[in-house]
Amino acid sequence: MIPIDLIQKTAETLMDKAAIEIPDDYLSGLKSAAATEDGDLSSFVLQAMLENYQAAKEDRRAMCGDTGTPRWYVKMGNDTQIEGGPIALEAALRRATAKATNGVPLRPNRVHPLWRTDHNNNVGIGAPEIEYGYEPGGEWIDLITVHKGGLFGTDYRMLFPSDGIQGIKRFYLDSLVAFGKRGLACQPAIIGIGLGGCKDTCMVLGKRAACLRVVGDRNPDPRIAALEDEFKELGNSIGMGAMGFVGKNMVIDCNIEVGYCHTGGMQMSVHAFCLSSRRAVARVHADGRVEYRTDPDWFTDYQRRDTVEWHPDMAAAE
Repeated sequence: MIPIDLIQKTAETLMDKAAIEIPDDYLSGLKSAAATEDGDLSSFVLQAMLENYQAAKEDRRAMCGDTGTPRWYVKMGNDTQIEGGPIALEAALRRATAKATNGVPLRPNRVHPLWRTDHNNNVGIGAPEIEYGYEPGGEWIDLITVHKGGLFGTDYRMLFPSDGIQGIKRFYLDSLVAFGKRGLACQPAIIGIGLGGCKDTCMVLGKRAACLRVVGDRNPDPRIAALEDEFKELGNSIGMGAMGFVGKNMVIDCNIEVGYCHTGGMQMSVHAFCLSSRRAVARVHADGRVEYRTDPDWFTDYQRRDTVEWHPDMAAAE
């Protein structure tokens, strides 16, 4: 059984890491973009951000004044037992969020949509969001915190099968141009695309694709992987760079996730993570070990399964 105090202590450490330390995969992608960027203002922004990331790490301060809206992704093995159960788990994550808001500190971004009530701790009705995933076997729990910008950088459209790949490309480019021209996202960013599902699951797929996959990772379906490469290149060919200025590095990477959908539709969502790509991960084991990492490893073969039953021996054989 995993102690609840260990979960909360780990969650507090993750909140600090996510706000301050850029994941190595994203940092490498940003450095590559800076090395190839030739737009004057875009180059200035990229260099300033790289210097800011270093200063944040040295001073142990949040890397961006807008620390986003903290959220949690929780994944656990099928045999996992948590002291106090799921209610205690959620309470621990809410306490960790509130404590980090005053400790890191984070900007208290969460308010009531109508009355603008602000508890000054990023906790309220439905906040922080907590999403769950499960894996066969094992007694462990993965805690993943993502501090995602909470205003814009997201769009959705109901496409149809007849729109095909060209329709997907059109909406993708429309979204990126809108993000850049109207200041709806902080570029360059990891772009996540969700295809299929229904509207709510399509949005979830796209957001998870942006936030829970590392730079350079590719979908195991080679046809989708080829689209990811193509869309990254396409996104960097529209003449926009950092923060929408003239340039050629708007997309650090493009990740696509799919879900089976209604036969008459083809839902699509587009999500821009953030120029400050904030995520941190830890696996807590039942024996008390805690392993910190930056790869969420969310989209496993099990998460992408398309069969009625799950047979890991068959997956391994494939």
